[in-house]
Amino acid sequence: MTSTGQDSARRAPLDRLLGRAEYQVARRVEAVVAADGLTVDQWRVLDLLSGGAGLTMTGIAAAVGVPGPTLTKLVDRLVDTARVYRLADTRDRRRVLVFLSDDGRAVHTRLSPAVRDVETELLGAIGAHAPTLLELLDLLTPDD
Repeated sequence: MTSTGQDSARRAPLDRLLGRAEYQVARRVEAVVAADGLTVDQWRVLDLLSGGAGLTMTGIAAAVGVPGPTLTKLVDRLVDTARVYRLADTRDRRRVLVFLSDDGRAVHTRLSPAVRDVETELLGAIGAHAPTLLELLDLLTPDD
């Protein structure tokens, strides 16, 4: 599929297309995680922490794409529900790391297959172009 100048003039701007796509994905994922009292941003924090390593608030904020004050509220709620916990970094006591708790890991393990099913279904809608889309999105969102 090629895009001429005329085609791109009719297409919505990139920010609107990405925003609408993110809204659709988030809405579908939130429908899955809401049963456990999570928002999609809280799910993103749990999913990020599921790798096992503790992460700084700055690192989480950058990876999840929320401002620091918003992340603080998200993490506070996850701490209140015992899904994550904070510890001082042993290498630098001024830094605080956030970790997934045992309960948080159980929630992540239980919800992950349903979230993956949502992602598989959404990517299936674009068929053979799905790997290309994911590669291009990776190019737009390099790790910091």
